[in-house]
Amino acid sequence: MKTRSRKPSDGNARRGGRVTLVGAGPGDPELLTIKAVRAMQNADVILFDALVSEEVLAFAQSSAKRMLVGKRGHRPSCRQEDINDLMLKLALQGKHVVRLKCGDPVMFGRAGEEIAHLRAAGIEVTIVPGITSASAMASLLNVSLTHRHHAQSVRFVTGHAKDGAMPKDIDWSGLADAATTLVIYMGGRTGAAIARRLIAEGLTEETPCVIATSISRPSETQRFGTLRELAGGILKCTSDEPVLIGIGNVFAAASSSRSEEARPAAACLRA
Repeated sequence: MKTRSRKPSDGNARRGGRVTLVGAGPGDPELLTIKAVRAMQNADVILFDALVSEEVLAFAQSSAKRMLVGKRGHRPSCRQEDINDLMLKLALQGKHVVRLKCGDPVMFGRAGEEIAHLRAAGIEVTIVPGITSASAMASLLNVSLTHRHHAQSVRFVTGHAKDGAMPKDIDWSGLADAATTLVIYMGGRTGAAIARRLIAEGLTEETPCVIATSISRPSETQRFGTLRELAGGILKCTSDEPVLIGIGNVFAAASSSRSEEARPAAACLRA
């Protein structure tokens, strides 16, 4: 028996109203995909996150209306419910709405809530993936997140729960695996607590770590250390910019190369 996919019943598709969730990447405009650029150049309205750079927005067509719907932790932000309603309102007016999100739209970007809200109203939704910050960090550090000699899996984990504290409903025992590369998103305020929990679950204190901020942007920084130093507050983030924490043996080579670069020339000659 043949089946046909269900189409919107209220005529929204005929009026042309639709929403495209677009990944803006980590910040560097050269990391945008061609499909993302095309979506921005065909948008009537662009609702963009606070972290989307001006260089990325420059790819949008000049006639597109741009609206900031920023969400930043511990800062005044747009409510998710208001963003959902605004997207729906504009799409019902027949607009092509681009929801421009940093990184990849389906990676810790509340895309699921937005898709459900729009589809419930019969609005067509498509997704244009973007380069997530963990991938950009790996390329900048010349690191393979799944180096076959060091890591057989990679896990992306949120660094905080709804209340801002370290998530409690995560399998921390499963994450404390020497053969897993762990990347913590939004963990600037909870990194030390996460490190202590991983040590308690059996991950060695000498596990290499990196804290990276503003990946692929002019202000990007990287600091290297160990899980023990992260747990003790020696290795910490001193910036309010977007933070990634990498934990795992794959970061050892990057840490070593940075140490070599930092050595004085005379010391290198004596080695």
